[in-house]
Amino acid sequence: MKILVLGHKGMLGSDLTAKLGINHEVVGKDIDDFDISSAADCRDVVAEAGPEAVVNAAAYTDVDGCETEEDLCFRVNAEGVRNVAAACRKKNSRLVHFSTDYVFDGTKGEPYVEEDPANPISAYGRSKLQGEIYLRESAADFLLVRTAWLYGKKGRNFVKAIVARAREKEKLEVVNDQFGSPTYTVDLAGAVKILLEGKFSGIYHITNRGSCSWYEFAQKILEISDLREVEIKPISTEELARRALRPRYSVMSCGKFHAASRKTLRFWQIALNDYISSDEQLK
Repeated sequence: MKILVLGHKGMLGSDLTAKLGINHEVVGKDIDDFDISSAADCRDVVAEAGPEAVVNAAAYTDVDGCETEEDLCFRVNAEGVRNVAAACRKKNSRLVHFSTDYVFDGTKGEPYVEEDPANPISAYGRSKLQGEIYLRESAADFLLVRTAWLYGKKGRNFVKAIVARAREKEKLEVVNDQFGSPTYTVDLAGAVKILLEGKFSGIYHITNRGSCSWYEFAQKILEISDLREVEIKPISTEELARRALRPRYSVMSCGKFHAASRKTLRFWQIALNDYISSDEQLK
């Protein structure tokens, strides 16, 4: 299968390119090659590659930045999806796109399933939901993967930030009242490969197994990184005072993925240990 990966240099895109490249011909394009907010650019890049499938890993993911650059985040996360979907429809290419747990408001109190109504509480969440709407309206054949709390070897992420801060400071403060599922991009890429090769379509929630608070996530990062002597203090969301609102409980059920693939991702603690032990930047 010939696959075009958009955003192939990013954290998720690089792992998708590597994983899909094992069995398929993969072409990668990134921000230097085309403007996702341009319908013409998207038509050209898809037409030039002539792929059977397009995997869109391009996104504006700075959650707080989206609050002050809302126009930009909607151009990338919403209009960009519509542009790519239209280009794929024209060339009969399948489209794989990624969304987020932040399309939910976090008030359900139990894991979200694919059919639950979305109600985003941030500009980032609203832009991703609008991208989902455009995807359903514009793509003839699509796979929408909602995921959460991503980390990987490329780019910035929570794990790298915690390790860096721990090496510089004696004390950390991390929120303990927001819960989700940390997800390793290598594991996510493997799950996407299964769904793509199995020709599955529709919406799927995919994260590593289990859940925790950001505080518990940070504790495990320090433990695995042998930085246990660093003091870490749990604080509330209100004490952190971030620009964008976050859902308090955005854990998602991955039951649909398991039923379709007969596979489950690793528990987040195991995946995190693998990541930290294999990333030279964290040693």
